[in-house]
Amino acid sequence: MRVVSANVNGIRAAVRRGGLDWLAAQAADVLTMQEVRASAAQLATALAGTVFESWHVAHAPAAAAGRAGVAVLSPHPITETVVGLPGFEDHGRWVEATVSVDGAPVTAVSAYVHTGEAGTPKQDDKFAFLEAMGERMAQLLARDAVVTGDFNICHTTRDLKNWKGNRGKAGFLPEEQKHLTAWFETGWVDVVRALAGDVDGPYTWWSWRGKAFDNDSGWRIDYVLDSPSLASRADRQLVGRAASYSERWSDHAAVVVDHS
Repeated sequence: MRVVSANVNGIRAAVRRGGLDWLAAQAADVLTMQEVRASAAQLATALAGTVFESWHVAHAPAAAAGRAGVAVLSPHPITETVVGLPGFEDHGRWVEATVSVDGAPVTAVSAYVHTGEAGTPKQDDKFAFLEAMGERMAQLLARDAVVTGDFNICHTTRDLKNWKGNRGKAGFLPEEQKHLTAWFETGWVDVVRALAGDVDGPYTWWSWRGKAFDNDSGWRIDYVLDSPSLASRADRQLVGRAASYSERWSDHAAVVVDHS
């Protein structure tokens, strides 16, 4: 089973930049998207004429038009969909789809965590969402489940090139990192880190500005977390970093994980 998670930075922009062609070439069993930024009709239009037009889709748009939005797509049947978390039902930040992959159910989640801003109400919203995530993830832990998405948190110094310059800032706060640590302690596995080892990165986000991409001054904020039963089958990871700045179709790189 191949899982691909991609912050598309706007599905319509991704189409214009060739992102859907790249994603189609990955032949995913489960494709999760964040920052879709589209209504159901706009998403259907964006997928029309591509391989994804015939795929099953679970989509959670945000109530605020043009903001957030998450989706799970699969060529396999989706048998159950859950949208939102308590207190965040229409924020376009959480969708679950139970996908029947060769007859075996796998619960796939696409999550888009708030960016946050230290010391402001935006950060309070981020912490509240992380709490709600943790409560739902505890309920999913016993399943074959995968929680993917843009968490907007670097867990350790290995996940952020300029970690010294970002101390005290949202995305690298100890209070944020504690949530990830708690999830890992209960059994969720950061399979990219497990497979890549104790190395810098692999980064998944670079600013559009300056030379961040060229210098690989990035952040690893996009994750694929497997429940224990699924993690035992994860055997390959890949971060789809563009070959050059001009070939980028999002400010994020997609994350690919294969399971045997």
